[in-house]
Amino acid sequence: MANSSSITHFLLLPFSGTRQLQLLHFCLFLVIYLAALLGNGLIITTIAWDHHLHTPMYFFLLNLALLDMGAISTTVPKSMDNSLRDTRDISYAGCAAQVFLLFFMLGAEYFVLTIMSYDRYVAICRPLHYETLLGSRVCLHMAAAAWASGALNALLHTANTFSLPLCQGNAVDQFFCEVPQILKLSCSTSYLRELWLLVVSACSLSVCFVLIVVSYVQIFRAVLRIPSQQGRHKAFATCLPHLAVVSLFLSTGSFAYLKPSSISSPSLDLGVSVLYSVVPPAVNPLIYSLRNQDLKAALRQLITGWFQKQ
Repeated sequence: MANSSSITHFLLLPFSGTRQLQLLHFCLFLVIYLAALLGNGLIITTIAWDHHLHTPMYFFLLNLALLDMGAISTTVPKSMDNSLRDTRDISYAGCAAQVFLLFFMLGAEYFVLTIMSYDRYVAICRPLHYETLLGSRVCLHMAAAAWASGALNALLHTANTFSLPLCQGNAVDQFFCEVPQILKLSCSTSYLRELWLLVVSACSLSVCFVLIVVSYVQIFRAVLRIPSQQGRHKAFATCLPHLAVVSLFLSTGSFAYLKPSSISSPSLDLGVSVLYSVVPPAVNPLIYSLRNQDLKAALRQLITGWFQKQ
């Protein structure tokens, strides 16, 4: 029986034991990872380059793109490396780093998405007070609070999880290190402290969810009162990408952590974890760029200007 003091590394769950399928997994993850880096990198560069996009909405979108790049870079490169080298190993420190960074990035991303819903609420429901309620200093403070809250939450969970005695070996039933899988390796009663911390975190996330729902209820009520069809279309166009990103983020994450244990299996858990940790960072740039005319126009100008300089 192992304990935490004797564990120097963990064994991650491979996608396949067949070499050909491991290489296929490497290629698929490489394409997804490069697409996520390219999409989010273009959004960050475009927003930073075009002064017309220096508004609260795009400032928070830039933060979201940074967090998406960080989240997918926490899990995918190590999984690709293991598939390429036909190994399952991750160091103890590397596992702790994955837990911290993933909690940090996803937690901060949820807070940023909540702030973005408030931004849309003020823009549509209280447009005359937009400059006052969302000035540059206020936006910086809100973004800093989101990042700091994510970091504090991640630090508490990581420190608490890896202070538990691990008595059930070192094999993690996931392709990256996450708290529920580490808890399965702990002793029978020692994980209750971390479970209570998870409950507290879930309550704070529920408050964010309520704020998002209330914001969008008010937004849709205001939009439906707009007399012109063109005005309603424009208002919906600014909200739908954010609503789609929030829905994708919440649906995949909720299913991963709240699905009944009766339908749980290693293969299903593996597929669901890909949905909530890999797919959103790759898809979010596409969602935002499809319906946002200002962002598409700025991106075209950026690419055109870059090619003209060549």
